Amino acid sequence: MQKVKAFGEWLTKWFTAIVIVWAVFNYFVPQASLWGKSYTGYFLGIVLFGMGLTLTLDDFKRILTQPLMVIVGTVAHFVIMPLVAVLLCWIFRLDGALAVGVILVGCCPSGTSSNVMSYLSRGDVALDVSIGILSTLCAPFMIPLLMQWLASQYVTVPVESLFLNAVKVVLFPIALGVICHAVFKEKIEKITVALPIVSQVAILLIIGVVVAANGPKLFVASSLLAIPVVMLHNLCGYALGFGFSKLMYKVYPKGFRYAQQKAITFEVGMQDSALGATLALTSFASNPLAAVPSTFFSVWHNISGSVLSSWWREHDDKHRIHPDSDNGEKGTATKADADEVESKATESTNA
Repeated sequence: MQKVKAFGEWLTKWFTAIVIVWAVFNYFVPQASLWGKSYTGYFLGIVLFGMGLTLTLDDFKRILTQPLMVIVGTVAHFVIMPLVAVLLCWIFRLDGALAVGVILVGCCPSGTSSNVMSYLSRGDVALDVSIGILSTLCAPFMIPLLMQWLASQYVTVPVESLFLNAVKVVLFPIALGVICHAVFKEKIEKITVALPIVSQVAILLIIGVVVAANGPKLFVASSLLAIPVVMLHNLCGYALGFGFSKLMYKVYPKGFRYAQQKAITFEVGMQDSALGATLALTSFASNPLAAVPSTFFSVWHNISGSVLSSWWREHDDKHRIHPDSDNGEKGTATKADADEVESKATESTNA
């Protein structure tokens, strides 16, 4: 199991680079992944089934013990990212499938990578996980509603198809994972070390399908325009998420402290792009370009998240900011303080 764990850590460390290499490979050798076009829903189901296997009763209890922060963080996610997507589509004059794809990824729940970035930046990982759970559970209802409201001007939105596909690839796998964890707890715990590997392989398969299905269309002028849109979408999510949490600190300082501000920043800015790509391929099958923004987002937000988390950590160390300070005040934090909070974050991540 130590070798499996070590491989998982290596895969996580180099995942962004592997995604880029895999995407390039599928661009030139599309036959490598085209076979999986009909199975993207199952690939994503594997990811979310794995998520369900790692969830415990304590994870759901946190939603009840921190309801204000969890609900506010989830609402911020589903308000900020969809509206920023629409604004960017208008500014860059995107239309058709690409606009739908940008709005679709904006309507998706937060991505699982946000938990890792929050941990690396010494944020509140427990809050991060709780917001991720709630936003994912809300996704089958929020995505069709938001898409009908925001994207119907571009294409006819298949609301029923979006809802049914989201339930099939989100709620069912998570519920099955939770049930299996409850019934086979000891046996499940032995294999959880391999779950990150399985999930990342499944995400790679989804990305491969999207690249293989679109091929040369990825690099025409109209598709390339999605790259700056995706980058700005993600960066605006970080900025507005952090600004919003700073504002909430003034309203409720006990809840929205520095560590929570970091968690909400990543929860708002990072999306479940694999879900966006899967729904685009299943519910908007006649417009395959709708999956392109999710693919670009998958690569970019891992790069930007890694850079932001590293910068935040170095910034806090440089200015001696205690990871659990009220509002990021420069002070007299010691390395021991940081290590203590980091240890707590590790426990939350492993819970």
